[in-house]
Amino acid sequence: MAWNEPGGGNQDPWGNKGGDQGPPDLDEVVRKLQEKLGGLFGGRRSGSGGGGFGGGAPSVRAIGIIAGILLLIWVATGIYIVGPAERGVELRFGAYTTTSGPGPHWHIPYPVESVVKVNVDEVSTFTHKASMLTKDENIVELELTVQSRIQDAADFLFQDQDPTKTLRDATETVVRTTIGASKLDYILTEGRGAIAVQIQQRVQDLMNQYKTGLLVTTVNMQPARPPEQVKDAFDDAIKAREDKERIENTAEAYANEILPKARGEAARIIADAKAYRDRVIAEAEGQAARFVAILAEYQKAPGVTRERLYLETMQEVLRQSSKVVVDVADSDSVMYLPLDQLLRQSRDKMALPPAPTSSESQSKSSTPGSRSVTPSRAVNRERSVR
Repeated sequence: MAWNEPGGGNQDPWGNKGGDQGPPDLDEVVRKLQEKLGGLFGGRRSGSGGGGFGGGAPSVRAIGIIAGILLLIWVATGIYIVGPAERGVELRFGAYTTTSGPGPHWHIPYPVESVVKVNVDEVSTFTHKASMLTKDENIVELELTVQSRIQDAADFLFQDQDPTKTLRDATETVVRTTIGASKLDYILTEGRGAIAVQIQQRVQDLMNQYKTGLLVTTVNMQPARPPEQVKDAFDDAIKAREDKERIENTAEAYANEILPKARGEAARIIADAKAYRDRVIAEAEGQAARFVAILAEYQKAPGVTRERLYLETMQEVLRQSSKVVVDVADSDSVMYLPLDQLLRQSRDKMALPPAPTSSESQSKSSTPGSRSVTPSRAVNRERSVR
């Protein structure tokens, strides 16, 4: 049941106990508020019929308290916090004073000083595409991506009107200058990485010269492309160049494998030749010394020396012969010793199995038609025949 309905128990939220069910008078509310403020500032209350403050002035203590509170609030507005990725640029009446690092700081509050926070870790990226003329008067299509960030917040804000546009213009200038000084083959093949590094260094030099406060972090250069009309021919040329490099690398690897072996073989042949030379020289020197010694002995006793030389020579010759002829004095027959057969028989005996037992030897000797001829008897029989 609502408070203003009949039987509601006279529950008026404005505290009216009478029959008046409307809201309180607005003039009454204003009058009470004025009385409270007048008491705070030390004034006297107005009469029953009037509103507003009396003629008394506010107290000095109240004014000081209010002024102190306002001053503290104004001073507190100068506290600011710089994030880890930010730098705070402080301005005094619009002029640059200093740059603050991460953390809490304080500056003279507005309107004396103000702070501009700049994010120095944010990386900006833009792509540059263009068709350019090379040193050898060929057209090449180039695409590269440039990444940069703010290095000096104060220079970024105040030294250049539009640092981003300056960076784009500087990149355009440097790229055309660099490509115009390079040949097409170099740009399409091994020169891509070197050209990207060169572009980055030159753009950074211009950024430092213009004091834009930007740092060029990366320049990524995509593979350059020739015009579509000659793309197939350039692809064939690049493939042929790659085949050439591959064959050269294979040949170099083969040379690195063969040359050590050849050098080793040459060193071995030279060493064998030196050893043979030393051996031949030593043998020649030995033979010469032996000849000189024999000559000295020959001069002393020529007959004895000749006989000794003859015997040594015959001994050396007959040592390599398998037949020996013995001349017996006062005999018409010549003794012949078949040394080759004797040596062969001795070898056969060494290769025969073990000798048989006595019973086996007797049975073999009793066999009709068997006989044994000793070498001496064979020799005598041959001598008698001759």
